[in-house]
Amino acid sequence: MNRFSINICLRVILLTATIAFGIWIYFRVNDSLSYLIIPLVLAQMYGIYYYLNRINRKLTLFLESIRYEDFSIRFSSDNKLGKSFKMLNQQFNEVLEAFRQTRAEKEANLKYIDTIVQHINIGVLSFDAEGKIELINPAAFRLLGIYRLRNLSELKTVHPGLDTLLMELPSGNKSLYATKQQQQLSIHAAVVRLQGRLIKLLSIQNIHSELQKKELEAWQNLTKILRHEIMNSVTPIVSLIGTMQEIVEIDIAPSSGNPEGITDLREALETVESRSKGIMNFVNAYRDYTTLPQPQFTSVNVKSLITSVANLFQADLKQADIQFHLDIDTQQTTIHADFSQLQMVLINLVKNAMDALEQTTDGAIELKAWLPGTNQLTIEVTDNGPGIDEEAMEKIFIPFFTTKKKGSGIGLSLSQQIIQLHGGQLKVNSPGNNGNGSTFFIILNY
Repeated sequence: MNRFSINICLRVILLTATIAFGIWIYFRVNDSLSYLIIPLVLAQMYGIYYYLNRINRKLTLFLESIRYEDFSIRFSSDNKLGKSFKMLNQQFNEVLEAFRQTRAEKEANLKYIDTIVQHINIGVLSFDAEGKIELINPAAFRLLGIYRLRNLSELKTVHPGLDTLLMELPSGNKSLYATKQQQQLSIHAAVVRLQGRLIKLLSIQNIHSELQKKELEAWQNLTKILRHEIMNSVTPIVSLIGTMQEIVEIDIAPSSGNPEGITDLREALETVESRSKGIMNFVNAYRDYTTLPQPQFTSVNVKSLITSVANLFQADLKQADIQFHLDIDTQQTTIHADFSQLQMVLINLVKNAMDALEQTTDGAIELKAWLPGTNQLTIEVTDNGPGIDEEAMEKIFIPFFTTKKKGSGIGLSLSQQIIQLHGGQLKVNSPGNNGNGSTFFIILNY
């Protein structure tokens, strides 16, 4: 018999003896004294009840600890009451430990998932049926160009129509949205039910660079085809003209009685030959656009890169009476890039800025490098020229398009291709053809 049973038996025997003693006093001694035994009997009965009710109290405490997720409680105070109590306490403790470990694993998993969500480059955004934001990560803030968002309605002033698009986008569908910053956002929606509430989860990606890459490939393919067809057509013409010139000089001119006609024929053949070779040279000028070599990545110091470009233009800028300002906020920053190719891009942008200032008095160019965020470099080339009109802004990176009287229209498209091969972006900002100038941005990750 365990201690619990012995304890119960002793308490029952004591209670029985107390009652018997009270009865003996009532009949044999003094009936008035027997009433003094009643409180003692009640106290012993309460003691037995309290002792027997210990299991219920233990079970209540166990369930409350589960309900309120308080798994720090340990049951061991009554282990000395017998094997059954010790086993019960052990089972309670093991169950609580299992709950504690499960909660710890759950919290660790949530923290792990939250860390992933906060660090991925894809924007993640979730909200309820009223548009209240449940979750948003830094990538979403960056893509949307905001720093705080509590409700979708707050997007109306920054991105008109985007809040309606997000609310109405069906689950499993995708949509595109163009921002004012020339970003093409791809948005994918999914709807989940969370504790009886419908939550819409969105992933947001900037596919502007991907679209630019596809557009670049299309232009390269078109250029290859045009170059091939033009060269195949013009080359035989140039060869035939050479043959005709020999025929004129050897066979026709000596025996002809019309020297003026021979002179006109020579001039005509020379003109056709000159223009044909001009076309061939023009087409060959675009060979670099379709055969640009892959960058040879090395460690490049940003200050050295920009300083080298500035030094190249010192004499020309002084001769053109253009003020030049250099602002480098990245003294020790190094990037993984092709020095020669980036130098080529910057030279082209500075040349374009100088060309834009031909009719501008007090012309000025600023070459600036700064760090807008972690592992990101921005290089700006700004001029105070007449600016770029809206129509030209839409075509400025298209191959062969130029607003200059002398220009091939290949410089900016080639520069854009180089920057894309470096995993970056080349952008332009101009308030319009109103004298406020233009700024070209090179954005690189390092």
